[in-house]
Amino acid sequence: MHTSSRVRSSRVRPAGAGSATRTRPARARSRAARTGPAVALATAAALVATTAVAAPPAAADGPGVGDPWVVTLGDSYISGEAGRWAGSSNDDYRRADALGPGAYHDNADGTGETIPGCHRASSAEAYIGAGTQGLNLACSGARTATSTGSDFKPGIDFYDGAEGQGQALALQEAAATRNVRMVVVSIGGNDFGFASIVQQCVVNFLTSPSWWKNFCHDDDSVEAHFTAANVAAVRADVAESLRNVATAMRNAGYADDQWTLVVQTYPSPLPDGSGIRYSQSGYSRQFTGGCGIWNADADWANSTALPIINGALLGAAADVSLPGVRTLDMTHAFDGQRLCEEEVGLYEEVGLANWQSPGAVDRTEWVNQIRTISTIGDSPYEVQESLHPNYWGQLAQRNCLRQVWNDGNPVSGSCGVASLGAATLTATGEPRMTLGPLDQEVMSLAGK
Repeated sequence: MHTSSRVRSSRVRPAGAGSATRTRPARARSRAARTGPAVALATAAALVATTAVAAPPAAADGPGVGDPWVVTLGDSYISGEAGRWAGSSNDDYRRADALGPGAYHDNADGTGETIPGCHRASSAEAYIGAGTQGLNLACSGARTATSTGSDFKPGIDFYDGAEGQGQALALQEAAATRNVRMVVVSIGGNDFGFASIVQQCVVNFLTSPSWWKNFCHDDDSVEAHFTAANVAAVRADVAESLRNVATAMRNAGYADDQWTLVVQTYPSPLPDGSGIRYSQSGYSRQFTGGCGIWNADADWANSTALPIINGALLGAAADVSLPGVRTLDMTHAFDGQRLCEEEVGLYEEVGLANWQSPGAVDRTEWVNQIRTISTIGDSPYEVQESLHPNYWGQLAQRNCLRQVWNDGNPVSGSCGVASLGAATLTATGEPRMTLGPLDQEVMSLAGK
């Protein structure tokens, strides 16, 4: 059993050299009826095989000097968790294995993880290109505050201990020797107990019959995360994290107008119950689709849980009153491509050979299956990859973030799939996304 404790630390270490990082190129998209040019698929495959470790920044680089950098902070929904898998197959994992066993290796020589379990995938959104370099400091499982112990998870704070540094301190040190122009933050999901809620919902689905459904959304353990008091507490913790980001940048020598903070909301990973392609009866919904959740719980996740989580994040951004904050709203970014949604499927369901087949990005899901017994033994799958944006989803987020970057003049917007059902590939093989005006229904959550 892992033991850990959460800490909040204001200790700030003087800025110094950051660890070496990797720049990442972009990747893949197409759809059943109309696929993009073959060169895009070839480019995506080549980029997977040739992604390289970037050289350390020049010693003279720093605030306002050198190539622009984009830095991502937060948890699994921005770190690249599940970014190894391009869709899903229950027949042969290799059909969906886009990045292989080294997918999360982010140390300088690409041989392992800098922090075990952070799962900073090479497909993560930080590496938008467009004349920038990327640094991914996010960590799967992270909360606003650092968790210490045997399962170290850096929060967005200034923790400095034997296990590692908090993300704010890591940002401060990296920014001192890089020209950081944009910092993107997605945090708060784990403070609301995301993993435990998913587990409870699946357990309730598997252990109750369809004629006597035991829903998770009304369990005491789940409701406790969404009381008014807890929502207010998480909002305050997220606000503290955002203030820590600003403090880190000031400590690194930046004026507030030299960089832009982007707050990124969480996407809906599942459709409403009526949009799930597997029946509630029997066990195919979980053991085939990997989405074992009752319709009523799926509806609650989209109508109640997700708006509360995103509302706390957006509200915290409003509370800190930092200048020039931008919002990347991802709430509906995966609509039409979500786990177990109609019109997409497993490779064996849609009749495609593997993730490199023309049309694969459009006909398979962009969210990873919830896995249980399939992770036992020498399985390549990991439980923590469950219900996260996969390879396609990560690249979609990257495409959205590049549009927010806007050639160095960051803008806000809500992101969605461009021409769902008949989309084309970008030149580098990413899903082509559209950044539109902010969804005012989503933005209104900040005041709730």
